[in-house]
Amino acid sequence: MTINWNKTPLIPVIAQDHETNEVLMLAYMNEEAYNLTLSTGYAHYFSRSRQRLWKKGESSNHTQEVKDILLDCDADTLVVKIKQNGVACHTGTKSCFFTSVTHNKRVLEQEVDTDAMYGIVDTLYHTILERKSSKDEKKSWTRKLLNNKKLMLSKIKEEAEEVCVAIDKESDKQVIYESADLLYHTLVGLGYRDISPDRVKQELKRRFGVSGITEKENRN
Repeated sequence: MTINWNKTPLIPVIAQDHETNEVLMLAYMNEEAYNLTLSTGYAHYFSRSRQRLWKKGESSNHTQEVKDILLDCDADTLVVKIKQNGVACHTGTKSCFFTSVTHNKRVLEQEVDTDAMYGIVDTLYHTILERKSSKDEKKSWTRKLLNNKKLMLSKIKEEAEEVCVAIDKESDKQVIYESADLLYHTLVGLGYRDISPDRVKQELKRRFGVSGITEKENRN
C-alpha cells in the first residue's frame, strides 16, 4: 500500500514515543517531507502556518529520530514512532497535548525555556495564538484586540505613529519602547490572520540582495 500524493498532497502525521506509545504531537507531511524523513531518519514536516518544509528541531535541536512509520488502512494518515530528543511541543512541554478539556486545566508542565529555543518573537506569537482560545476577555488585552478588529487596527496605526514621533524627537530608549509596542500589536494582527511571522522572515530573505526600488517595481 502506498500514499496517493495526487489525492492527498498533505497528510496528518501522529508522532508517538516508540517506547511509551505516548502521543507527542500532530503535524503534516507532503511528499517531499515524507521522502526526507525516509532518507534521513529524522522527522520532517510541512508547516501549514509557515507554508514551508521544516525539520523537527531545526531551531531548538529537539529532533525526532524515526524508529518506525505506520500507514493507516486508507493510506492517508501516518503514525511515526520516534525517539524524541528534548521536548516535542514548541511551548517547551514534553507533549503538545497538555490541556485537559474535561477538567479545564493544564496536565503537563513546561520543561524548557522557549525564549532560548525559538526567540522572543516566535514565543510571543504562539502566546498570542493561545490567547485566541481564552474565554476571559477582561484578563487578556490580546484577546480583547483579537475580538475587536477596529480596535486592533487603530492600535497598530497609533503605535506606528508613535514610533515615527519617537524616531524624530525622542530618546533611544523611547524609540525602543515604542518599537516594541508596534511589534507586539503587529504580531496580534498576524495572529488575527493566522500568518506566522516565519513567513515575514521568508519574505525578507527573498528580498535580501535585491534593490528596494527594483522589488517595489516588480510588485506592480
